Amino acid sequence: MKIIGIDPGLRNMGWGIISVDGPRLRHVANGIIHSDGGDLGPRLAVLYRGLCAVISLHAPQAAAVEQTFVNKDAVGTLKLGQARGIALLAPAEAGLEIGEYAPNAVKKSVVGVGHAAKEQIQHMVRFMLPGVEFEGPDAADALAVAICHAHHLQGRALRIKIKA
Repeated sequence: MKIIGIDPGLRNMGWGIISVDGPRLRHVANGIIHSDGGDLGPRLAVLYRGLCAVISLHAPQAAAVEQTFVNKDAVGTLKLGQARGIALLAPAEAGLEIGEYAPNAVKKSVVGVGHAAKEQIQHMVRFMLPGVEFEGPDAADALAVAICHAHHLQGRALRIKIKA
């Protein structure tokens, strides 16, 4: 199974795709979709088209999106929420099941603690996906989201086996 992880951002939307085979995780691809300044509508269109192209090219079977945290800047939070809407819309349009995870849940799943630094997350993603080269920090975060979803699915499959 291939999973696309998405780290929503209005300027930089990170994406990362992993392949899951039982307990094995393998890096497939990662990147960043850039949307330069200007009017919001065209920026969102760039993000949507870019994400749709990635999904079409790599054909993942599932998606995972990091949830937005609310910060002090209400306007910034609202704009990030709109980019997050694109991060949910593109995989939904492709018919993918979408998991959503809080930033602390992603960190806990990958590093073991919910308040890990970006460097710790990148180190553990490199450890779990040997040989990976990140296109940037947003792509590394997206791979962490995909890994979190893989762990969630593996835990769910294990619980189903135990109940059966």
